[in-house]
Amino acid sequence: MTQSSHYIEVALPLPLRRVFTYQYTLAKPAVLGARVRVPFGQRQLIGIITETRATAPQGFEAKPIVAQLDDDAVWQPELWQLLSWSADYYQHSQGDVFANALPVLLRQGKPIGYAPITYFELTSNAPDVDEHALKRAPKQKQLIELLQQGRLSATQVKQAQISTTVVTAACDKGWVVSVEETPILDAQQHWTMALSEDPLAVNQEQAVALSAIKQIDGHACCLLEGVTGSGKTEVYLQAIEEVLTAGRQVLVLVPEIGLTMQTIKRFKQRFDVPVEVLHSNLNDTERLHAWLNSRSNRAAIVIGTRSAIFTPFANLGMIVVDEEHDLSYKQQDGFRYHARDIAIKRAQLLDIPIILGSATPALETLSNAVNHRYHWLQLTQRAGVAEQVEHELIDLKGLPMQAGLSEPLLTQIEAELNKHNQVLLFLNRRGFAPALMCHECGWIAQCKRCDAYYTLHQAQRRLHCHHCDSQRPVPKQCEQCGSTHLISHGVGTEQLEDFLNERFPEHSVLRIDRDSTRRKGELDAHLKSASEHKHHILVGTQMLAKGHHFPNVTLVALLDVDGALYSADFRAPERLAQLFTQVSGRAGRAHKRGRVVLQTHHPEHDLVQDLLNNGYQHFALTALAERQATSLPPFKHWALVRAESTDKAQVVEALEQMAACLPQVDGVMGVGPIPALMEKRAGRYRYQWILQTSSRKQRYQVTKYLLSQWENLSILNRIRWSLDIDPQDFT
Repeated sequence: MTQSSHYIEVALPLPLRRVFTYQYTLAKPAVLGARVRVPFGQRQLIGIITETRATAPQGFEAKPIVAQLDDDAVWQPELWQLLSWSADYYQHSQGDVFANALPVLLRQGKPIGYAPITYFELTSNAPDVDEHALKRAPKQKQLIELLQQGRLSATQVKQAQISTTVVTAACDKGWVVSVEETPILDAQQHWTMALSEDPLAVNQEQAVALSAIKQIDGHACCLLEGVTGSGKTEVYLQAIEEVLTAGRQVLVLVPEIGLTMQTIKRFKQRFDVPVEVLHSNLNDTERLHAWLNSRSNRAAIVIGTRSAIFTPFANLGMIVVDEEHDLSYKQQDGFRYHARDIAIKRAQLLDIPIILGSATPALETLSNAVNHRYHWLQLTQRAGVAEQVEHELIDLKGLPMQAGLSEPLLTQIEAELNKHNQVLLFLNRRGFAPALMCHECGWIAQCKRCDAYYTLHQAQRRLHCHHCDSQRPVPKQCEQCGSTHLISHGVGTEQLEDFLNERFPEHSVLRIDRDSTRRKGELDAHLKSASEHKHHILVGTQMLAKGHHFPNVTLVALLDVDGALYSADFRAPERLAQLFTQVSGRAGRAHKRGRVVLQTHHPEHDLVQDLLNNGYQHFALTALAERQATSLPPFKHWALVRAESTDKAQVVEALEQMAACLPQVDGVMGVGPIPALMEKRAGRYRYQWILQTSSRKQRYQVTKYLLSQWENLSILNRIRWSLDIDPQDFT
């Protein structure tokens, strides 16, 4: 829509919850939803036109804009409506929300269009490659073999882990030539749905779920709750087939792209259609091209992490949110949105179905299913020949331990290895040990900037705070008494790996955590070698807990979960139950029987007993009843104000002044100020204040009022603070 006007309102990428008025001096009409370049102080910013007006505000001299960058609106009306709703619901700056929804290059003011793409092709001079050719240049041989199947883009060559040096050498020899092409930005492209492989046979429960999904006409939200290994992905694939056959696109959200490569591979194997993958490892040009391919209908399926929810589509027909319970769907800084909840709103605006899949649904989602707001589809049996896993508790009280392993568990590990099976050991603690201690006086090396101990990384001989990222060399003597008798305390994955290599020297041990997968491609390579049984013992953190298929793993052990049993965070039991269930799902996924072992000092704990004896769903329904009795979410609606400062008294006073603005209204309550679970981090004191209301509408009205009152508090200029709607994390 275009209108001629003298003034425009512009949303700028700033934390301020307001728009700014500028004079529109161009001959062409102003376009609502288009990008403009405007002066702001000593710099220029890229903003979005939100409104036109005939006059400027009284007593205000509007500056002229520099340029209008687009002839049309950046987003379709549906996505514009979604972004505006998101800014309103999360009480966040509209300009910042708009900026979050744009690729980086468009935020910088680059034109909406494809950048040139470099392709590599074989020339007629390229040598024939046989088993004897290029023995001394295996990478050049690999490059030629790949190019014999067709030309490759520079990105595809990089993904094949072929260096620029190898490509340059092949070009210098005249074997390979580079060609630059710029794709044409057509308004609409089209693809034809085709299958690369036949769908798998489904069992009765999968067939019932598919039938329910296919009968949906318009919008509906389906919770597909299926035990690990029950074939949820096959249900997704066959439901998506129907949508693609109708010529419509599909958006699939996944928690973390690095942990779900097997899922992406399955989608590409099943469908012979263009598939785009959106994740943080893409460079800015690749991200813009994926964005454009989706908008112009070049892409049939888009698979992405949380930010992909804002991708424009030409004809979106279904949304799938895999592992919908996962905490990574919630953005924890800046624009603190929840991708699952925005996905549900987007499906509603488009009048299309959305599938939420999980073996361990979030309690909020389960509550909606119980109350019939969502279609509740359940898969209770493992698909194919996979059997239900056995569970076993090991009471650690009084047992001797070696690197966090009890003797009964070591015996079971040895037995499985002798049967040529794989073992997976889960320990959510990186490094060699969580603390370095003086054996003489009990001093512990503590981070001076955080309420946390340094983690010992033995291989690098350094201490590392995983909260503020500060590092230092391992001291030679105690800083308190001068003793040189310093010992590690506790067990991390690095120490566990070292012990297992000594205990089982004939068996290969693979550690998968953030430290061992820092380089690009390492995680994928590790997961591939693990699934191909190149390693016998797998040691890992939460990175191994979900989304992976290891057919030869028959024993899974959780080594230390006791800390989560008594956490101050009311969500901790839910997180532990989800983690336990997800980790358990890695065992016995093929034809081999699986066993899950839980080591604990508290085998009698209600949560542990409930999970082992009754399963996740029974635990979750019981937890929902407890939440209702104690007036906790999802039965009450929370907003969390986080505040931090280097001055403890100042941050407490600021929150007290903010809390004093709360109106006395039935159903509304404020709690705090209270310290965060980690009171001091990175040298700043962190406190919180909780707003609790009886309904979302009431929360919206109260937070709107409070924000207007807080604008008058001068003390807020001296601290950092943020508002989080539907908070998930209290650390």
